[in-house]
Order: sequence, then C-alpha cells, then structure tokens
Amino acid sequence: MTDAGAIQESAWIEVIAKMEEVYSDLIQYEIDLEEKNAALEEAQRFIGSVLSSITDILVVCGRSGEIQQVNLAFLKLTGLAEADLLGRPVAEFLAVDVEQMPLCGWLGSAEGGTREVRFQTSGGGASEPVELACATRFDHRGLPAGVVLSGRPVGDLRRAFDALSAAQVRLVRQEKMASLGRLVAGVAHEINNPVSFVVGNVHALAKYARRLDDYLAAVHAGRQNARCRALRRDLGIDALLADLPGLIEGTMEGAGRVADIVASLKRLSFTDKGPPEVVDLSQLIRNAVQWAVRDRLVRVDAAVPDRVVIRSHAGPLHQVVVNLLDNALDAVSLIPEPIVYVTLSSLDKKVTFKVEDNGSGILSENLPNLFDPFFTTKTVGQGTGLGLWIVEGIVKDLGGTIEVYNRPAGGAAFVVSLPA
Repeated sequence: MTDAGAIQESAWIEVIAKMEEVYSDLIQYEIDLEEKNAALEEAQRFIGSVLSSITDILVVCGRSGEIQQVNLAFLKLTGLAEADLLGRPVAEFLAVDVEQMPLCGWLGSAEGGTREVRFQTSGGGASEPVELACATRFDHRGLPAGVVLSGRPVGDLRRAFDALSAAQVRLVRQEKMASLGRLVAGVAHEINNPVSFVVGNVHALAKYARRLDDYLAAVHAGRQNARCRALRRDLGIDALLADLPGLIEGTMEGAGRVADIVASLKRLSFTDKGPPEVVDLSQLIRNAVQWAVRDRLVRVDAAVPDRVVIRSHAGPLHQVVVNLLDNALDAVSLIPEPIVYVTLSSLDKKVTFKVEDNGSGILSENLPNLFDPFFTTKTVGQGTGLGLWIVEGIVKDLGGTIEVYNRPAGGAAFVVSLPA
C-alpha cells in the first residue's frame, strides 16, 4: 500500500470513529431527553392532581387577562369545558350583572384585596357569588407574567360562619339557661313554702267564719237577745261577717296567682310537663285576656270562637298567650287610643292564634333578634329579654311555629300556629 493510500485509510478510520462518537452522544442525549420528558410528565401529573384536589377555584391568566389554566373546582362551578376557556379573556366569563371594568382594572394592577363576583355557567345563568383574590405571577426572570385568581364560593363561607354562629349561640344559651334554671328552681321552692301556709290558713279561716256565724245566730236566739243585738251592733259583727267572704276570696285569688307564678318558674327550670291533655283554647284565651288586662285602660278586641279544643298542655299555652298579650299591652301603653286585637281560627288541622296591636311596630333591625335570649327593647328594669325566648321554646316544644311581622296599618303582629 502506498503512502497516499495509507493516509486515506487512516482518515476514513478517524471519520468513522468520530461518527460513532457523535452517534453515541446522540443516543445518550435521546436517553436523557426521554428521562427528562418522563420527569416533566410526572411533574405535570402531580401538579394536575394537586390542582384537581384543591376545593378553592383557581384561574391562571396571562398578562392580558387571557385564561391559561383552570382547575377542576372552577369547571364544576361554571359547568364549562376547559377547551372553551383557554386563551379567552377571563372577563368574558363574568355574569352579565357584574361590571367588567372594575375587575379588568383590578387584574391589570394586581392590587391586593378581594372582589365578590359571579361567573357565567354553561346554562347561561350565573354561578353563586365567589370571593375572589388576585396575586401576581412572575416568570423565571422575576418579571410579571400574569395573575392567579383564587377564591371560594361565598355560600360555603356563609354556611360555615352561620354554623359557627349558631353553635356559639347554642353554647351561650345552654350556659345561661342552666344557671338560670338552677336559680329559678330554688326560688320556686322557697315561694312554695309560704304559699302552702297561706292556703292552709285561708281554708281554716273560712271554716272558722262559718262556725262563728252559726254560733252568733244561736246566741241571738237566747233570752238576752236585746243585749246581744246591741253588742253585735257596737262591735260591727255584721260588717265583719260580710267582709270575711271577700277577704277570703281575695286571699285565695292572690295565693292562686303566686301558685301560677311558681308553676311558670318551674316550667322555666325545664321540669317535665307531663302527658298532653284536652285543652279548650278559646276559654284559655278568654281567661288569659282577663288576667293580662286587669286594670289597664286598653281596649282588647277578641274574635274567639265559642270552643276550639286541642290536645296540648294548658299551663305552657297560658304562659304563651299571657306573655304575648303583655308585650302588646306594653307596646300601646303610651299611644292615645290603644287597641289590641286577638283572633283565633282553626283550619286544615292547624290552629292559629294571633295577637296584634296598633303601636309603633318593631324596628326592622330588631326583628331577627326578638327571640334571642336576653334581647330586649325595653328600658332597664322593665324587661329581662327572656319572655319571647321562652315563648318560642314552648311553641316549638308543642310542635308549633311562631312568627312576627309589622302590620301595614301600624303595630306588630305575633302569629302562633299549633297542630289541632
């Protein structure tokens, strides 16, 4: 082989070696690229699973507000397909009743704070309100690349807040009423002792009065009739005997009222009411009207049927009626021509009792709080704020409902509905 041929052969060998080296590098590059692609796909699947598991909605937008990515929560909220969202401005998907300019300006400035918005849904309607937050998104160079919108439907937040508030109210009620129940039970026990003495003494006094009358009648039938008549006249025995029945009746009535108060206190302390009984609600309301009005100069218009019978508990019902009447009478105590309207009706296995007045009504901001414990619109010393709370509890225990509203003609109306 000549020198030229040897040189040529050596060159070809060198070229082939370089080609093999390049080919080997290409294969290695391909392997590395496949590994990186696999890692990237795994990272994308991981990020996708994380985004799908987030319950808050998430919308990634570019610099011009175009949608680049959304999560599953946003798709569920709107019912739209991801393909219909990508690349389009997010402002296009705001509900028609939402002003777009404030949101667009907010996206452009990426200022802090939140906005409450509604998005369009697949059916052409509007989603529930969403409390939306905006954050700036940066690229690898640290420059603004768009914004990220995140938020949660306001309904979820409100439901959670309402549940928390309700739990707090129940806890406060239980603590306050447990202490109040123990106090009331003790007071009721202390009152019961003197009441029993008064009732026993009155019965004895009535028996003694009858015996005294019989004895004096026998004495006057004797021989010293003239002298006894003079003594009887001078001592005022006839007037005394005439006053005795009234005194006894008044004392018995007062003792009965104290006994009713004790019974009410026992009900407040959550003692057992016993089984339901047949109650003539018409008669109960008429008695309650007489009890509540007493010496008040208020006109009460009562439209009550002759007899409406239900199966319930007379004591708690009487407390409900008297309490509502007392509130109505207090509401009209300072107006020139006070009137309280009482109606009772029975229809479709339901009995409805209504107490209305022609007073100034109830402030709208106070209506939601009327049945809360210890809430009162009366001045200090005139109300404890427990009356309507107790009334609502009794009505619910009896399987009924109570509502309150302001009458168009003025004044307030309380409506109690009970199963007949």
